[in-house]
Amino acid sequence: MKTRKLGKTGLDVSEIGFGGEWLERHPEEEGIGLIKYASSKGINILDCWMADPKSRDIIGKGIKDNRSDWFIQGHIGSTWKDEQYFRTRDMKYVRPAFEDLLKRLQTDYIDIGMIHYIDSEEEWEQIQHSDYMDYVMELKEKNIIHHIGMSSHNPKVAIKAAQSGYVEMILFSINPAFDMLPASEDIDTMFAEKFDNNLKGIDPERAKLYKICEQNNVGITVMKGYAGGRLFDEKRSPFGVSLTPVQCIHYALTRPATASIMCGYDTKEQVDDALAYETATEQEKDYASVIANAPFHSYKGECTYCGHCKPCVANLDIAMINKFYDLATMQPEVPATVQSHYELLEHKASECIACHACEVRCPFGVKIAERMEKTAKLFGC
Repeated sequence: MKTRKLGKTGLDVSEIGFGGEWLERHPEEEGIGLIKYASSKGINILDCWMADPKSRDIIGKGIKDNRSDWFIQGHIGSTWKDEQYFRTRDMKYVRPAFEDLLKRLQTDYIDIGMIHYIDSEEEWEQIQHSDYMDYVMELKEKNIIHHIGMSSHNPKVAIKAAQSGYVEMILFSINPAFDMLPASEDIDTMFAEKFDNNLKGIDPERAKLYKICEQNNVGITVMKGYAGGRLFDEKRSPFGVSLTPVQCIHYALTRPATASIMCGYDTKEQVDDALAYETATEQEKDYASVIANAPFHSYKGECTYCGHCKPCVANLDIAMINKFYDLATMQPEVPATVQSHYELLEHKASECIACHACEVRCPFGVKIAERMEKTAKLFGC
């Protein structure tokens, strides 16, 4: 297993990490076995954003015998309220939830204390001088957390964090579907050149984020690297072709400043699928030619979250709503986390007035009003 320096943390983390998001749906012993198996293969970094007791207990038992071999990303602000996940900065929930994390993980320190899930620039500004941030700094001063990180899906917020001086690494959502934009607004020529040629086709804000992180030595670990499995299915992939786990991993690990990708696992075989990256040939890693040779019409009807639909007369963040819809429909049931994050949006899909103005601007012919109706039904608002 190859390792990389995680930015200014100086930690040597495995290129392939462990995203623990789906542990709660496994029997405890099975989950513990997955963690131990991953460790035996050289995986040494694990992300625990989950607030539910079962997931935390499984991780604690999985790392108990070799805690010092693991680097844990533990999230501050991910709490458990009324038997469900609750994201908050309210200290009456934040402090007990973090203390619970330490207890259930059977440890007295967290390697990287994560400022949990900030996608709003307004929220980023609000926490700078707050009881919540005071608590993060208190944990750092007491060496209960050894480093400070942050998780986000918004490149503008992540850029602010990377330039803050105190955030040492960022957990960010990276995959070709999230990163890509047409090289031009002409759908027939958008893949006229390979998208990684001078960053053509990549959202400028994301390209800027990766560069700033590299310049400031702020490491990146990756979430959503497989887009919930959507990229493995040519019928669901926005490119009209399927990618392999190795190709998705290579895409993520070739972004500047990226040190590790947090893959989600249900089985040991899926761990092996990710680990295959370490011995893969350049041909097996090649994602660029696959995407570059994808059907030019493959984006038709598929939202790529490019933002061409803006502005919305009802002030909907259409791209974000579509992203939550896609994430939700990738699973048999709507994940509680996606539901919770969707409900935090200021304006919901149900507020769409079906004016269709956004559809005129969409270069991919997405039936946005129809998707808003489906989204409102799916999330119940």
